[in-house]
Amino acid sequence: MINGSTEVIAHLGFPTHAFKAPLVYNPYFAAAGINAVVVPMGCRAEHFPKVLRNLFHLENVRGALITMPHKVSVVELLDEASAGVRVAGACNAVRRTPDGRLVGDQFDGAGFVRGIERKGLQLAGASALVVGCGGVGSAIAASLAAAGVARIQLHDVSERSAQTLAERLQVHYPAVQVSLAVPDPVGHDLVVNATPLGMNAGDPLPIDVTRLAPGTFVGEVVMKTEMTAFLQAAKARGCTVQVGSDMLFEMIPPYLEFFGLPSTTPDRLRALARLND
Repeated sequence: MINGSTEVIAHLGFPTHAFKAPLVYNPYFAAAGINAVVVPMGCRAEHFPKVLRNLFHLENVRGALITMPHKVSVVELLDEASAGVRVAGACNAVRRTPDGRLVGDQFDGAGFVRGIERKGLQLAGASALVVGCGGVGSAIAASLAAAGVARIQLHDVSERSAQTLAERLQVHYPAVQVSLAVPDPVGHDLVVNATPLGMNAGDPLPIDVTRLAPGTFVGEVVMKTEMTAFLQAAKARGCTVQVGSDMLFEMIPPYLEFFGLPSTTPDRLRALARLND
């Protein structure tokens, strides 16, 4: 039930057809009696700066979830950024302080890492390949470095994106060996697809899966399809996998805390979610 006291969390991105967050947050809000709603808002990149500022002139806007293609560009619009945002160079959550400042944080990386650790992967001393160095890939790489991996190899179709991420990682995590190379999974304990490849039928695979060794942990960020072609191919080779929606469920509890709303567990969120609707 939406009424005059309902608070809004805007879900800003474009396109919106693959958005999953409303199907997780809103059933939880209804079950917990929280008078709030997540609303998808399709916003093209050229309009985003004006939309973000104007959005927070609305008094019943509790905050905003930021997704593609705005996770990187939003950083320069913030008045205050968390350490995680500064390292990742990306932000996926914004709220307004009582004095009107926009504060940003990021939870993609934390959600991804929490998920794989709950599945038993030991990250201390591990080697990781991250394919895709946009907002989500940068956040995941930063969280992997914070979790103690020994080596991170980066690849992106934009060499500049990969290079700038490598530089930020080396500044904040000098003990981690960071390199740029073609996306070859050989020798890595963890392989992450942090690209949009897999959102649409017929997309090419992000790596050559024939070079995946059984036992390699493979993670995905695409949520439109639970078992993407990439994860299916990895599983067929004996790899342990993490689907994109697992990252979503793991990151929502700290999101709720950031917005000042009652939090819950990933398991309860998954039980209430309506992702198959």
